[in-house]
Amino acid sequence: MTENSDKLKILITGGAIRDLLLGRQPKDLDYLIASGTADDFLRLFPAARPVGKSYEIFYLKGLEFSFPRARGKNTEETINLDLLARDFTINSFALDDDGELYAHPQGLEDLHNRILRPSFPDCFKEDPLRVFRAAAFMARFPEFSPHPELIAQMKRCAANGWLEDIAPDRIGVELRKGLSGPRPGNFLRLLIEGSCLEPWFTEFSGADKIPAGPPQYHDKSVAGHTADIMDKVAGNALTCWMSMCHDLGKVHTSAEILPSHYGHDKAGAVPAKELGSRLTLPVKFIRAGETAALLHMKAGSYRELRPGTKVDLLMKLHVSGLLENMISLCHADRGEGVLEHAPADLTEILKVSLPAHERNLGKESGEKLRNMRAMRIKAFSRGRKWS
Repeated sequence: MTENSDKLKILITGGAIRDLLLGRQPKDLDYLIASGTADDFLRLFPAARPVGKSYEIFYLKGLEFSFPRARGKNTEETINLDLLARDFTINSFALDDDGELYAHPQGLEDLHNRILRPSFPDCFKEDPLRVFRAAAFMARFPEFSPHPELIAQMKRCAANGWLEDIAPDRIGVELRKGLSGPRPGNFLRLLIEGSCLEPWFTEFSGADKIPAGPPQYHDKSVAGHTADIMDKVAGNALTCWMSMCHDLGKVHTSAEILPSHYGHDKAGAVPAKELGSRLTLPVKFIRAGETAALLHMKAGSYRELRPGTKVDLLMKLHVSGLLENMISLCHADRGEGVLEHAPADLTEILKVSLPAHERNLGKESGEKLRNMRAMRIKAFSRGRKWS
């Protein structure tokens, strides 16, 4: 794919080189066309299709080929100018066909020291989405630390209102990348540190200053606790999103009753739905976040619930396909397997069905089925207790 004509010089660039230098398997290969014209490229690769607006970009067989943002007096200067204009120093690398490595002046040092730093002073002004790319990067590469310049530029970006005009779906994409990382809580931590919660994550505004609960149960803020729970369920992006949403209601707790948070489960359902909708997340995510906020307290008290309430909870989670996710969330939140018997209980109640003559009676049939299932759970629990 990097075959060159006499006029073209094509290099592999960006995160793929970073991953190679880190000893990781590169996932996305991007290419820089450092010399030659678009016509030269299309003559060599006629199947390529243009997609760029601000500068020329082509897609070919799922790969991205871009022309430089600025051109120098020669090819080498053009490559160096392009690297200086990229997002972060540790992404500002290029590798040519001869194996020669081109790097941002601070790129190799920052990569060695595991530091995330903007490539140039107006990095976020040029493309504010990079704020959320930085947050996703910190979640995916938790061994890296943010450079003070990164935090300073994030604060400048927020203070100038540059975040306001980003397409929400692009932020949602970066969020989901972060939720899939080994330390998803870092996404939220970095946005808070860089003062970049507004206007997209406004539900967390002030969450770093509100106690998560009474000292005997919580020793962190709502934001700190949320980020920790996200980290504990790492490995499942949907469960991480549920963890991100589960305590949103605590942000709205009246100061008079702090550090308690009575009714925060019901108070969190609407903010969770609004956050997911604003970021245009998939419907499954939006509903999962709302469910996590609304039901996590009830699920966390599963052992103490009445049989009928258990039936209601289990069926809601079963129908939504979120039982396993809620089990993981509650285990992380409570520090123990409070829902350990829920799968077995669900299996039992799904065996229960109404006799034919009691079906299709509307609400009456629903109530009878619920009662039968509650009796089944009660009997099953009693047998488990004495077995």
